[in-house]
Amino acid sequence: MPEPVKPVVGVFTAQEELFLEVAGALAVRLGEPDYATPPMDFNQTAYYAKEMGPGLKRRIYGFPRLIDPGELAAIKRWTVGLEERWRIGGKRQVNIDPGYVSLAKLVLATTKDNIHRIYLGDGVYAEVTLFFRKGHFHPWPWTYPDYASEEYRAIFEHIRTLYRGQLRAHDRVLEKMIHP
Repeated sequence: MPEPVKPVVGVFTAQEELFLEVAGALAVRLGEPDYATPPMDFNQTAYYAKEMGPGLKRRIYGFPRLIDPGELAAIKRWTVGLEERWRIGGKRQVNIDPGYVSLAKLVLATTKDNIHRIYLGDGVYAEVTLFFRKGHFHPWPWTYPDYASEEYRAIFEHIRTLYRGQLRAHDRVLEKMIHP
């Protein structure tokens, strides 16, 4: 059985008022966020501007309920459905990108294939976006520029610290169940 992992979700939109609604919708499945960044400029690419407009902002959320990493594909399919809730005139108003943090890596889910992505099923691929070595997260050549930045890597290092504490508590609970 794989070690449980900490779910994380990146959300971006041009309408900052949607962050609260999206976080509430995510909480239904993942619990209330135990970590959230303030809105950050999302300007590393113009890819989404035509559909979603200018002035995009991103927030990254961490969630307290540890999950089996095998749940990632189902969570991605669920978040694709959530995006539909806010679609107007065929255009997304919000982009929701789930993933998880483990002790060794940040994994993101996507519906887009590429040479470095692994198919999980149901139209979903996984990408190891950052890897942890010598006390820090590091990018790969394919890592998106925002995720490769020092700012984002520090965010995920903080989330990893939260996760490590949760994992220890989780292990203590399991130990008590096995050896009461």
